[in-house]
Amino acid sequence: MKILGAATGAALLACSLSGIAQTETGCGQTLDAPLRSRAVLTIDSRPAGLVIVGTDQAAIHLSCTVHDAESAGDIRIRLSGNQDDGKLTITGGPLKNGNVQIRIEVPRKTSLKVQMAAGEVKVEEIAGDKDIDLYAGQISISSARPSDYRSVDLSVDIGEVKAPAYGADHGGFFPSFTKTNANGEYGLHAHVITGEIDLLGTNARGPAE
Repeated sequence: MKILGAATGAALLACSLSGIAQTETGCGQTLDAPLRSRAVLTIDSRPAGLVIVGTDQAAIHLSCTVHDAESAGDIRIRLSGNQDDGKLTITGGPLKNGNVQIRIEVPRKTSLKVQMAAGEVKVEEIAGDKDIDLYAGQISISSARPSDYRSVDLSVDIGEVKAPAYGADHGGFFPSFTKTNANGEYGLHAHVITGEIDLLGTNARGPAE
């Protein structure tokens, strides 16, 4: 029994050191795991305020806060996959937003696939492909070099699309903005059913399509 207990303890320690033991947690706790540069990260989240920030670390670091502290443990955050292709799933808690705020730090060169029912998605200083779908709320994407995009496809069913770097500002029913650039590297797709999309940045070239 002592040998079995020692082996179990060693296995748990190995999992903790590798980050496997931290792949699921509740809001109010942090989640840390290795993530390589140029990885693909898929995020499927319950309604929240979601901020995704690029850093120089080869890791993902997530923190979560909620106004209703009693429901923090009901919000489950699960990371699966590997260092090159990860999936982050955020579920549970009250149906309403509940002032859930989630900050996710990832390597600066990360490709993102984000889907969320309602809330706000902010993406800051990330160089990579982006595919973001939101039913209701706001998507804000800031980049120092919008001209790095090979293709831009922004659309809202009811609301507004703003891309000041390209001189675009469209509102009403089914506003959209598309742009292609043969010299760009990344693809950007963002869609909101009801709400707003903001593409911020400088150094864009060429007229809007």
